[in-house]
Amino acid sequence: MTALAREFAPRLIDWQRRAGRHGLPWQGTRDPYRVWLSEVMLQQTQVTTVLAYYARFLDRFPDVAALAAAPADEVMALWSGLGYYSRARNLHRCAQVVVSQHGGQFPRSAAALQALPGIGASTAAAIAAFCFGERVSILDGNVRRVLARVLAIEGDVADTATQRELAAHAQALLPPTPSSDDMSAYTQGLMDLGATVCTRSKPRCDVCPMNHLCEGLRTGAPERFPVKARKAVRRFERWWLLLMVQGDAVWLQRRPERGIWAGLYSPPVFDTQAALHEAVGNGAGALQAWEPVAHSLTHRELQLLPHRLATEPSHTPEMPGQWVALPAALALGLPAPVRTLLQSLQQP
Repeated sequence: MTALAREFAPRLIDWQRRAGRHGLPWQGTRDPYRVWLSEVMLQQTQVTTVLAYYARFLDRFPDVAALAAAPADEVMALWSGLGYYSRARNLHRCAQVVVSQHGGQFPRSAAALQALPGIGASTAAAIAAFCFGERVSILDGNVRRVLARVLAIEGDVADTATQRELAAHAQALLPPTPSSDDMSAYTQGLMDLGATVCTRSKPRCDVCPMNHLCEGLRTGAPERFPVKARKAVRRFERWWLLLMVQGDAVWLQRRPERGIWAGLYSPPVFDTQAALHEAVGNGAGALQAWEPVAHSLTHRELQLLPHRLATEPSHTPEMPGQWVALPAALALGLPAPVRTLLQSLQQP
């Protein structure tokens, strides 16, 4: 047995209990609903952002049955601003499956959990390890970074072969005969190490419990790992938004089920200014251009160009959508920049 295989788990467990995070609201529970909710929210989102959303969700949906019974629009409205909205749709679908097919009880193994909507391998492993003590390793972005550095893995982490290699190492480094408490501390330790010490830039190698075992540190350039040979190409797009108002109501459309802002409510969106003018016809001259709004997505930069148009009473636009009173509109699932724009409409 190598020094790494012998020392990694005991050192990580000891470090987590001494120096890891212990005050997060989803820690110290074996309730799979709460662990699942936190894991889904934490995907692609910082802890500081998740804290408020997590509390609001639990206040409104205290258990999986309450979430399953909720209207989809209410779930999306509560998620509004957290981004990556497919997570909210999958969260709702998953809750309904747990209630309808599993009697409201989450499966107890990672393999069974992974069969549920929206639960990937790492989330399934986290639930199984934290709640049921299963000897299975998570492998989220933080863990991949930690293992790629400790092992100085040269392969591109986006490649399937490298991902399989990391998964094999992650499972091999698990504590050999863990108790439920050990599995919980080990799993939390992996998360904490990647989030607070072995960070993407400027890793704190001087306080890392693995510094004497880390091959990446030994190379003198731990930041070089994990290797990412391919960089995502970011696209730039302009969207013209039509803020059509009639008294205290605004015209909203539900976005398609696939693509940006899928399933959310939004003012009509146009690819060009000419298309916007064509849609409003004779009213184009009354359009009021607002300041552009920058909106960043994972692989795209949007420039939103809002235009306000006040319409006559009883006018029904010849485009999909419906009039919605502003207070009711703000209770719907809205993209964050759209919510801000609608709030501006309320101001005198």
